[in-house]
This record gives sequence, structure tokens and C-alpha cells, in this order.
Amino acid sequence: MHRRIIVPSALAASLLLAIPASAADFEKGAPGIGDSYYPASGNGGYDVSHYDLRLKYQPATDLLEGTATILATTTQNLSRFNLDLGLKVEEVRVNGRVARFATSGDHELEVTPATPLEKNKPVTIVVRYAGKPSEVKIGGWSAWARTPDGGVAAQEPDSAVWWFPSNDHPLDKATFDVSVLVPDGHQAISNGVLQSQSSKLGWTRFNWRSNKPQATYLATLAVGRFDITTDRTANGLPVLNAYSKDLGDNGGAARASVERTTEVAEWLESVFGPYPFNSLGGYVPNVTSGFALETQTRPFYSPRQFANGANVSVVVHELAHQWYGDSVSVADWKDIWVNEGFARYSQWLWSEKEGEGTAQELADYVYGAHPADDPFWTVKPGDPGADDQFHLAVYDRGALALQALRNAVGDEDFFAILKGWPQEHAYGNAHVADFVKYAERVSGKPLAGLFDTWLYQPVRPAAPAASAAGPASGPAARSGRAAKTVKPAQQPKSWKKIAETNTIHESEHGTH
Repeated sequence: MHRRIIVPSALAASLLLAIPASAADFEKGAPGIGDSYYPASGNGGYDVSHYDLRLKYQPATDLLEGTATILATTTQNLSRFNLDLGLKVEEVRVNGRVARFATSGDHELEVTPATPLEKNKPVTIVVRYAGKPSEVKIGGWSAWARTPDGGVAAQEPDSAVWWFPSNDHPLDKATFDVSVLVPDGHQAISNGVLQSQSSKLGWTRFNWRSNKPQATYLATLAVGRFDITTDRTANGLPVLNAYSKDLGDNGGAARASVERTTEVAEWLESVFGPYPFNSLGGYVPNVTSGFALETQTRPFYSPRQFANGANVSVVVHELAHQWYGDSVSVADWKDIWVNEGFARYSQWLWSEKEGEGTAQELADYVYGAHPADDPFWTVKPGDPGADDQFHLAVYDRGALALQALRNAVGDEDFFAILKGWPQEHAYGNAHVADFVKYAERVSGKPLAGLFDTWLYQPVRPAAPAASAAGPASGPAARSGRAAKTVKPAQQPKSWKKIAETNTIHESEHGTH
């Protein structure tokens, strides 16, 4: 018989392989994902791939009952992990076994599984919960709006914690199935495609599916009594728009705007490339707010957006976000310009298309409207700070930066950049610096100085975007000493409607 001799070092190695990781090798997941502006947002230690939400909502009482099944993969050895949720939790199971849980802070649900979770392993989390979303306040504000016939979840940078447990940060996108049971006569609106609808014993269930990665703040839920229109695009995508039955005098203008969704999306495809998702639409619930939001595939519009008549410009803005903000999302909330500068510039391009003022004329007008001592120029669109994340400068100065880029590289390269960027980063996340590098790569030109001038310097650039030589980016531009006196430009015809959309993200958006 051959006797195998194991030397001490080999014996030690084999014993290490046989011994499971000790408890000391497992750690708590971080209570935040690491965002610069909102350190409590999101969580560390795992990555979600899918949310399955099974909900029941009673409009009369605002009671929401839910069972969330979350499919995820661990990114470290976990002894405990957090979810974000503001409603009361009844039970948590991890991989089928009951888990201990506790709450901390405004929205942290701390989950301790029966058995520690190894890195790079799939994990299934089931959370049963209930509560009245309108009673949940975080930092004194709410993302849940009560309506005369139901409720709506739509807000930025947070809305998920009011209606489902999640890893609540754009860095962790997932697909969604949302199934909602509501009393007969009410509808439940969410993202994606309505897969099925059925009624039984006085209740109707709506099953929605969003099959592309979606940030949690872009998930939406609206329950109420809606007039619904449906259609299909030339390419076969389903289109669904919904309007509260009690919009009053704003109802006609809302429909006249949102019903142009297909037309606007088709035009945006010519600018940004193929539409990235599985459905189109929009909804206008009877809320008192004044903002709009790019909820994925189905933007939310407040009725007040249409108080002065139809406004297709706001539809252009929110649909542009489907590429810039939804498909390509911020990697950190300080990168908000990658969302808002482009959505605003899309409004300028729509004006150009409609013959109501070119993007250059709009840039001239915006530049001339803000003298050098205007605080507008102290906000840095590339990193505005949490308090100024939705400041007008992020939109208008952000759009000026794009006009400056267009002047510097020419139309051919500029529109190649606009179309190529959302293809290269589809369904992912990106920083402002990533866009700068991409624009340099496509154009073959050094652009860091240009973007520094328009996105990061807290002074009015020395030359307007209209300058034939392009925007100044040298030391004089940064100091403001070389600033020119610019004759006020004539107001473009489209300006009034564009300016009416300035409340898109005004004041309703909370801060942490």
C-alpha cells in the first residue's frame, strides 16, 4: 500500500480549506452607500437585482400593506445588513429563515440573518410591513402625497422608503414587479408595462413590470380614479397615460401636453439614440404640488405645470431624463448636472426644432439675464452642494455649459457625444468627470478647462456662450476680471414656456 505523506505546510493548508469562515470574518454592512451629499442613503454589503412588491392599498384610510421579496447578491461577508424603510415591519426572512430586525435613525431597518451570509452568494429577503405612508416624515418632509381618491409616491432624491424596503440609492438599480390590490373603481399606476389586471370580491389587482435596471427613487406608485389612454408607438412600444378625473381647469392642458409623449420621444430618439425602456407614458394625479419628476417610463406631472395652458416643454424635459438620469444615472448625487443640464438643454433643442428660438439664442438670453454679481454664478453645477442640488443654475448654467461645448467642438461631434454617451453607459451610473473624458475622446479636443469654467468656477465666465471664439477658460475667465459687458439679448419666443417649468424640482424636493 502506498502511504501518502503530508508535510506540515500542506497539512495546514488543507485544514484552512476545511474550516469555515469564523464569525470574526463577518461584518455589518455599512448603513450608507457612501454618497457625498446624503451619507445615510443606501446601504453597503449587497447588490439588489430585483424587487417583487405585492401590495394592498386602501384609499379611504391610506393604509398600505406589503410583502417585498428582494433578490440580491452579497458583496462582503455579512453578519448584518440594512434596508431603507419608513413603515412598520412585521416580519423579515432571509433565505427562508426568520431573521431578527431592529430600526434606527429615520429609515434604517437593521436585519440580522439566522446564519451569516457569505460574500458573492445569492440572498432572498422577504419583508412584511404595513402603515400609513402619509404619517411618515423624514427630516420633516414626505414623498407621499395624499389625493382626494388615493395616494402618490413620487419625489427626489428619495421616495422608496414611504412604500417599500430597498437599497435606496441610484448606484443600486434593479428590475421591478409591482402588484397592487385596490378597491374596484380605482386604478394603480406604476412603472413599465401593465402585465395583467383582474378583479375579485370588490378588489382589483394591477400587475406592473419594469424590466430594465431602475433606481429606487424612479419607482412610482399612484392609486386613484384615472382616465387612461393607451396606444403603441410605430416600433410597437406600449404607451399608457393616466389623468385624475378631478383635475379641473388644468385637465385639458395636461392632456394636450402629455398626449404628445410619443411624438416627443420619437424626436428625442433622433437626438439621444434608441429609447432605452419597455414602455412610454406619463401621469397627472390630483396633487397640490407644482413639480414634475422623471419616474422611469412614466413621468409624474403636477397639474400646476399646466396652469397656464399646454406646455410640451415639460414633457420634453422629463422624457429627456429617460436617457439622461434614468438609463444613465448619477453615481453620486453631486453629479446631478449629468441629469439636469441635459434635460434643460433638450428643451432648448426642442425650441430650436420648433422655430421658437435656437439654443444659441436661449444661451445668449440666459447669460445676459444674469449680471456678474448675480448669486446665480456662485452655484457650481458640477458640484452644487446638497442645498443647491436643484438650484436654477444647475439647469440654466448647466445648459450653458453644453452650448459652450457645442460651440467648441462643432455640431457633428457635439451631437455624436449626445447620442453616444447614453449608449456607452446604458443602464449604469456615471460621474461628471466621466462625461468630460468621453467628450474629449469623441471630439479629440482638450475640454477640461471649458468644463471647469462653466461647471466649477463660482464666477460669471468671461465670455458668453455666444462668443464666436467659444467660452473663455483661462485665468481671466476664472477671476471674472475679463468679463465683457453683454447687450441684453431679445427674449426667444419659447422662453416663457421654458421658464414655467422652472418649478420642476423646486422646493418639493427634500434634503436629508
